Amino acid sequence: MFRNALVYRIAQWDPPSLAQINDRLDAERFAECGAAQTESAGWIEPRGERHAALAEAFAGRLILKLCRETKAVPASVVRSLLDERLDAIEQQDGRRPRGRRAREIKDEIVHELLPRAFAKRRTMLVWVDPGARWVVLDSANAKQADAVLTRLVQVLGGGLRLAPLQTALAPATAMALWLRERDAPAGFSIDRDCELKQADRDKACVRYARHTLDIDEIAAHIAAGKLPTRLALTFDSRVSFVLTETLALKSIRLLDVVLEASDDKGFDADVALATGELARLFAALIETLGGEDAAAQPAPAEPLAA
Repeated sequence: MFRNALVYRIAQWDPPSLAQINDRLDAERFAECGAAQTESAGWIEPRGERHAALAEAFAGRLILKLCRETKAVPASVVRSLLDERLDAIEQQDGRRPRGRRAREIKDEIVHELLPRAFAKRRTMLVWVDPGARWVVLDSANAKQADAVLTRLVQVLGGGLRLAPLQTALAPATAMALWLRERDAPAGFSIDRDCELKQADRDKACVRYARHTLDIDEIAAHIAAGKLPTRLALTFDSRVSFVLTETLALKSIRLLDVVLEASDDKGFDADVALATGELARLFAALIETLGGEDAAAQPAPAEPLAA
């Protein structure tokens, strides 16, 4: 279910009841873009069934889903039509519009074309876990995540405050140590993909894909000042993922040993399986990175009311 993961700590929250949360989400339900709109966002049913709950609860955990729709007119089309109109005005009036007037004409063209523009939709799963005191977004893009977090804080209420998960040991430092010593931490194994980048203005970068990483060349790159920004790992032979320097997880995949052991199918089983495996992974990864930064650890959150 989760292809990526950004983890945020719940620093403070007095959660409303589940019924109240669903009412709040319903007020922010997704509606597709209007004819002249370039963007629309709102909450949809995680289960994928019309009129189902917008907040699905499982053993104290909540699963939400945000949908974002965007419409854009190709820039090349706008430029072509703009040139045509500017040429026509120049021939008629003897002067070519520039500056503010040219921008107004461009805006008019975009407004005219928007009703015919194709819409693109993207969805993002959100896992809210008051017991574990974290919120997990199915994203590895911090900028996109910030926009979702703003909506989440508003819709969940209860004075919700979130902070990025911070560990005592920086991921880049830990990954450099594992690669240099050719030894993965307990419970993890190093896979065959990594990226190393120079920490200077030039940002010189080396990438290895489907390549053994147990080689002197990588240790030499690290000795020369390059730091890992991405490293493919497997946890407990059950979950593969790519760890980044920002503590984002990418390309998450439950391995066959996990999927084959589950006879249950459907949304509920998928949620239970994914959140259960990822909860174990997060806990092990935090421990491997020296635990959480003591200064950043929040107070416990209250349990979710029914």
